[in-house]
Amino acid sequence: MNSFNSIYNFVSGPLVWLAFIVFIGGSIYRIRNLIILVNKKERFIYTYMSLKYSLRSISHWIVPFATISWRTRPVMTITTFIFHAGLVIMPFFLSAHVIMFHNAWGFSWGSLPEGFTDAVTLIVIICCVIFLLRRVALRDVKFLTDASDYAVLLIAAAPFITGFLAYHNFGSYHFWIILHILSGEIMLVAIPFTKLRHMLYAVFTRAYIGSEFGKIRHARDW
Repeated sequence: MNSFNSIYNFVSGPLVWLAFIVFIGGSIYRIRNLIILVNKKERFIYTYMSLKYSLRSISHWIVPFATISWRTRPVMTITTFIFHAGLVIMPFFLSAHVIMFHNAWGFSWGSLPEGFTDAVTLIVIICCVIFLLRRVALRDVKFLTDASDYAVLLIAAAPFITGFLAYHNFGSYHFWIILHILSGEIMLVAIPFTKLRHMLYAVFTRAYIGSEFGKIRHARDW
């Protein structure tokens, strides 16, 4: 028990701070490099960037089935939106996480019922399985898939799988809860340095495409 407490205190204390520092620093580094690259090679982009068309594009692409692309792939659309909704809901509204934030920083907010978050966790895991099967079974997707894609999928799925196993006491709770915290920290650190960085770039990419289509081509990008 003493060894568990020592490991738990380390991964839920100093290692959390280190993960946040790397995440924030890495994110700033990525966005800074993006801006430098644009200024160096494509400064003309600024001439047609438009808040109106940026927001128009973003608002359509974050609504399920609001674009032609979403409507042509209904199964993937539903899976993708549920998965990303789970990524937002679970870190901030799981009761255990809210308590952790309160213990660490002294403030908290409302949490969702445990039954609901448990169901969301299971659904997100199922979504990850669907993503995996899609990469394995569909020839065109498989052709574009490399080892890093599987690694990123594992990184995204691990916090949910380990959290689910810990919550339901499969085997050793101590083992799974430590692995859950570690997997969450790995995901946080991986965001700026893997394909997960699309989380950082998505708004900029959508704003750029929306502005180009709306202001230059006078067309819709959805």
